[in-house]
Amino acid sequence: MSDTQTLDTAVVAEYLSDKIDGFEGPLEVEKFQVGQSNPTFLLKTPTRNFVLRRKPPGVLLKSAHAVDREFRVQSALADTDVPVAKMHHLCEDDSVIGSMFYVMDHVDGRNHTLPTMPDLDNTMRAGVIDDMNRVLAALHDVDVDAVGLSDFGPPGNYYERQVGRWSKQYRASETETVADMDRLMELLVAQMPADDGQRTLVHGDYRIDNMMFQKDGPLCLAVLDWELSTIGHPFADLAAVIMQWQMPATQEGRGLAGVDRAALGLPTDAEFIARYCERRGIGPIDNFGFYLAFNFFRMAAIIQGVLKRALDGNASNPERGKQMGQYVPVFANAGLKALEQG
Repeated sequence: MSDTQTLDTAVVAEYLSDKIDGFEGPLEVEKFQVGQSNPTFLLKTPTRNFVLRRKPPGVLLKSAHAVDREFRVQSALADTDVPVAKMHHLCEDDSVIGSMFYVMDHVDGRNHTLPTMPDLDNTMRAGVIDDMNRVLAALHDVDVDAVGLSDFGPPGNYYERQVGRWSKQYRASETETVADMDRLMELLVAQMPADDGQRTLVHGDYRIDNMMFQKDGPLCLAVLDWELSTIGHPFADLAAVIMQWQMPATQEGRGLAGVDRAALGLPTDAEFIARYCERRGIGPIDNFGFYLAFNFFRMAAIIQGVLKRALDGNASNPERGKQMGQYVPVFANAGLKALEQG
């Protein structure tokens, strides 16, 4: 087993007993198999459960796997309308377990892997998606100055910055030439909209499987996986939801392509976008195709990074990483189509 798969239970238990009030062993540890970027573990103690997220060991791309940023943003959101897990401790000392990590509450809820939510009825499905919409609008309405996050992202055009950053990340982890990806990067630069002044907190990977909901209700209990969060442009998060829904309706694709949404009580893309705009008190969104294309591009770059780590032998789940790598050209092509369609 690689170091990403295991934790030294004794070391973790001894360290946290001094850092978290009421933390007492014996400690049991289980690794979550979902998620590719930051290895995540369930910590079971006799009285309560916690979750530990760590940076993977080894040589990492600059600015990737920023667990300290995850800890900071979730701590800042504790008293807002955005539901997050309670943060307990950030350890920046690599010598404890080999890399930086943080510990938070374990949220005992339901995680919906698929947006079709096959085990729910139509009313509950509609409620879950509507609460997903509510939380997204609430996230973009957070006063970043009031919660101490005004410096959480640099000023300037968010898309310019992000396209530049992910293009560099993609080139750093490139394993073969993907013509559509090269073309998509060129067109995103050429068609970039002017900065409209919107500057909000953005999650960066907002989708239903990064959220925990009530076990017997539609309300969101916590938004998870904040590694890509920053100060940016809100339509990137909104388009990320729509991008996910354009994927195949399979365990792998986790989308809604070809699904009769009305029969399942699910909204159309346009209905979801309109409800979001209504909640935020803003008008219709122009040039939505750009925001959609941007998300396809960024996901392709992220998947390429996962593939590179899998090939290098330091991925959280190497076999899954190699499987995901096949989708880089698919996402790049979808990005081009989104630009064409506007």
